[in-house]
Amino acid sequence: MSGEILALTGLAASMGLLHTLFGPDHYLPFIMMATARKWSRPKTMWITFLCGLGHVGSSVVLGLIGAAIGLAVTSVEAIEGSRGDLAAWAIIAFGFVYCLWGVRQAVRNRPHRHLHLHDDGQSHEHEHTHQADHAHVHDACDHVQAGPSGQHVRALGSITPWALFVVFVLGPCEPLIPILMYPAFEHSVVGMIAVALVFSICTIGTMLTVVLAATYGLNLLPLRPLERYMHVIAGGAICLSGLAIVFLGL
Repeated sequence: MSGEILALTGLAASMGLLHTLFGPDHYLPFIMMATARKWSRPKTMWITFLCGLGHVGSSVVLGLIGAAIGLAVTSVEAIEGSRGDLAAWAIIAFGFVYCLWGVRQAVRNRPHRHLHLHDDGQSHEHEHTHQADHAHVHDACDHVQAGPSGQHVRALGSITPWALFVVFVLGPCEPLIPILMYPAFEHSVVGMIAVALVFSICTIGTMLTVVLAATYGLNLLPLRPLERYMHVIAGGAICLSGLAIVFLGL
């Protein structure tokens, strides 16, 4: 491997790390959604990995195609720029819609009281909220209450990972093609693939590390008083990260 390829490989590793750390859209959606939707740690890591793979994979494929058919780097940059704008607005829209849905859930799930009468004449009153899979079971009868809101929450939960995946496939890795892949292609195809592979590993690895550390830390915090509003907070945070990309260039 030539010295130029080695230098580009080292640059790819550092850029994969830094562009991920300084781009909150790379990890904030997973941290917030995992907290709001109570994803298990393996599920969170798996969704993050797949979205990261789609994120870097789309740019790698575009770079390989561009190099193979002789597209000028400016043409590929224009395509990447358009994809970046589309992805940023998609993140904003996703966060905004999810935030509105969270407001609706918070209103529907405000605490309220129920009076329950038992066959032996005794009664009791308790306060609760109708969360996703809420059910209450009584000793005197095999009675379970569950409303349609639980079905809606589960349906949204199955769509959310796919929505995130689509957004991340649309999102480009801006520095990958013009700064790393095209210069490496001038030396060899193998060098180009090596640079892209190192960049991808560092990007996805950083995403997984940040998400894992953040979700672990959040689990140690007393968030139960905010549980009713976690969907609102998650949607708002994701929307703000998208706005930061558009208006602050993060």
